[in-house]
Amino acid sequence: METAIQLKSLAEKINQLKDKIETEESTKHAFVLPFIHVLGYDAFNPLEVVPEFTADLGLKKGEKVDYAIFQNGEPIIIVECKSWKEKLTVHNSQLFRYFHVTKTRFALLTNGITYQFFTDLDAQNKMDEKPFLEFDITNLKENTINEITKFHKSNFNVENIVSNASSLKFIKEIKKLINVELENPSSDFTKFFANKVYTGRLTEKVVDEFKDLVQKSLNQFISEKINDRLNAALSKETIKQQDEQVEIIEDESKIVTTEEELEGFRIVVAILRRKIPIKRIVHRDTQSYFGILLDDNNRKPLTRLHLNGSKKYISLFNENKTEVKLPISSIDDIYQFEKELLETIEVYDDQIQV
Repeated sequence: METAIQLKSLAEKINQLKDKIETEESTKHAFVLPFIHVLGYDAFNPLEVVPEFTADLGLKKGEKVDYAIFQNGEPIIIVECKSWKEKLTVHNSQLFRYFHVTKTRFALLTNGITYQFFTDLDAQNKMDEKPFLEFDITNLKENTINEITKFHKSNFNVENIVSNASSLKFIKEIKKLINVELENPSSDFTKFFANKVYTGRLTEKVVDEFKDLVQKSLNQFISEKINDRLNAALSKETIKQQDEQVEIIEDESKIVTTEEELEGFRIVVAILRRKIPIKRIVHRDTQSYFGILLDDNNRKPLTRLHLNGSKKYISLFNENKTEVKLPISSIDDIYQFEKELLETIEVYDDQIQV
C-alpha cells in the first residue's frame, strides 16, 4: 500500500515538473532516482546503487550503464536512462552488451516516464528484445503496481519474478493483439466466427461483410458486460443502503428516552443558554448514550450522558474533540462541569467568548 501511494505521488510530481526538465541528467535526478528510492534502494549508498556502472566488455572498454542496483554484493538490476523527451529504442541500448557479462537477470530501460523491464526468457544470459513489463508511471493500473512492488527491496526474489515474467510477456502481447482485432478484425479472426454462424461458402466478399459484423458484435458484447457489472454494483449498493435503513429503523425502535435523560438535557441547556441560543442545543438519543449536539450536527458533540447502566457517566470533549468519559453519581453532578461545557462551545464557534 505504501509503495502504491509513493508511486502515485511521484507520478503527480512528474506531471508537474516534466516541462521544466530539459536534459537526460535532469531526468535521472528528478524522475529515475526517486523511482529507485520508491523501490526501497538508497541512491546515496554506493553499496546499493552504483552510478556509471562499468563492466569488462572484452575489446570494448569504458562503456557504462547509468546505474546498477546491488543486493548482497551482486548487481540485480542494470538501468539505462534517456531524457523524458526521447523514445525508448532498445536496439541501440548498451543494456544488451552489459547483460551477458553481469550476473543480473534484469535490465531496466527508462526515460523517467516509460519503464521497460527485460530479462532472458528467450535465451539464457541474452537479454530479450521485448520487455516483459512495460508501463507509463503517470498512468498506472492496480495490476501493474502489484508487479512493480515485486522489485521492491523488501520483496525482491529473482526466481519469483522470472517465473512470472513469462506470463506477463505473453499476456502483454495477447492484449495488444486483442486491441488490434477490436479496432480492425483480421480475416483469420473474422473467419473463426463466421464459420460458426454462416452456412454458405465464405467468399472474400462474405468475409469483408462479416468483419463489420464481428467488430460490432465485440463492441456490443464489451458494452453489455460493462453495463451488467455496473448494474450489479448499483444493485448491491442499493441493497446495502436498504439494509442500513432497516437497521437504523430497528435500532430506533429499541431506543427509549427516559425522564432522567431529558432532565440532564435541561441542566445542560441551563448552563449553555447564557452563551448561545437554546435552539442551537439539540439532543439525540441512541442505544449507547444520550447525545447533546451543537446545531444538530454529529460533528459538534457538546456532551454525552450515559445514564441507563448501573453506573452513570458524562462524556466531555476537549479542544482536540477527544472524548473523556467521567463518572457521576447523579445528574446534579453535571453542574460541576459548567466550565468544560462552555469551553466545548468555543471549540466549535470561535466567535463565542467564554
